[in-house]
Amino acid sequence: MHPKGKLAQRWPAIVAIWAAMASLLLMPSTAMAARRAVVLEISGAIGPAMADYTGRKIAGLDSNTVGVIVLRMDTPGGLDTAMRDIIRDILASPVPVVVYVAPSGARAASAGTYILYASAVAAMAPGTNLGAATPIQLGMPGLPSGQPGQAPGTANPQGKDGAGERKSGETPVIEPSDTESRKIINDAVAYIRSLAEINGRNAEWGADAVRSAVSLPASDALKLHVIDVIADDVPDLLRKIDGRVATVAGKPQRLETAGLEILAVPPDWRTRLLAVITDPNIAFLMMLIGIFGLVFEATTPGAVFPGVVGGVCLLIALFALDLLPIDLAGAALVFLGIGLMVAEVFIGTFGVIGAGGIVAFAIGAIMMFPSTAPGFGLSTSVVAAATVVAAGFFMLALSKLVGARRHPVVTGGEALIGAEGEVVAWTGGEGRVRVRGEIWRALAHDRLQPGAHVKVTNREGLVLIVEAATRLDS
Repeated sequence: MHPKGKLAQRWPAIVAIWAAMASLLLMPSTAMAARRAVVLEISGAIGPAMADYTGRKIAGLDSNTVGVIVLRMDTPGGLDTAMRDIIRDILASPVPVVVYVAPSGARAASAGTYILYASAVAAMAPGTNLGAATPIQLGMPGLPSGQPGQAPGTANPQGKDGAGERKSGETPVIEPSDTESRKIINDAVAYIRSLAEINGRNAEWGADAVRSAVSLPASDALKLHVIDVIADDVPDLLRKIDGRVATVAGKPQRLETAGLEILAVPPDWRTRLLAVITDPNIAFLMMLIGIFGLVFEATTPGAVFPGVVGGVCLLIALFALDLLPIDLAGAALVFLGIGLMVAEVFIGTFGVIGAGGIVAFAIGAIMMFPSTAPGFGLSTSVVAAATVVAAGFFMLALSKLVGARRHPVVTGGEALIGAEGEVVAWTGGEGRVRVRGEIWRALAHDRLQPGAHVKVTNREGLVLIVEAATRLDS
């Protein structure tokens, strides 16, 4: 048979072999796609460290190998800026993000409620709750007693919850009385409504959680369509959401989560370190160590160690303060107080300036970190301890200053007054005397003899005024 005829007969077999090889090459990528469910932990107050952790981990995941991201959350709330950073990462993620409030007893309060509303799938474990999403910001005046997190104003008896008319005994809607508070509340309401619209959740209850700081247990949240599912644990969660259609990066996507390998990715050392230095108590103490270290170095040149430690601590504190919401007026009072105490040491007004510095320091420390978010207020015990330490530093320096003024002068011209010496040579009313090993020209009203014992009563330039003194021989 002609070679071309043989090739024509073999061509179907060659095509079949190539097709089989191609399918084998494609199978690994298909099988590897969406094989893992990555679990990230959001535990504690939501701040810069948590926003950095979730942002890095979400951005570093490959949609070809990760089928779903589970944010297992238990938080009392946190900073508005950190919350919005996390929400932006969730909405932009090409991988479906599931927020799961767990374990039992956990909560998604305040900022956690917004994050849950932003997720592709919202889930809770039995015995958990969410809500109390009223923002507390700088400039919002006195909150009514017994209604934490609510802006001041008058109650709206016509307010509704997510299920319809408000029931008797429920918390009324609070309408802020000042313009600034109304702007903050209305902005937060619009924000949570927009998140609810993206994922088809109960927007009315979300607005109620903002205006009235109401909360819901998991069972009621499911009934009111605030969440999508209640699950006992992560494997149970993955089974229940399998096949659900969710909005991912603005597009509907069918979730395939059954049988995914679960990979827990806890916070790394960077997150833990950032969480420590952005703790207001730690940042405040680092700032004080830095300032006092540099002051000590300036007053005792050459010590080196205090200057190095102070410089490092101050730079770390400034980095942390840049990430935290601080009251600039409070920070200015703290620096003013420290400056006044240092000035007292050098000027020596016997406590007048220093006392003012202590008062300014204490008031500024209280004002510097207003309690605008859970976990980001300055502890009163830290303020008290820092004030006592600063006052102790000031009192120690002041006591040394007073003691130094009480001691006789031991250097300079004044140190010679009261010193005793011996006449070396004398003629009439003047001569030379030896005082502390040095020969001085001297004047006296008495007639003195060489070898006589004298005492210095004054000094005029390089001339000593002396008088006869009685030598006490042993």
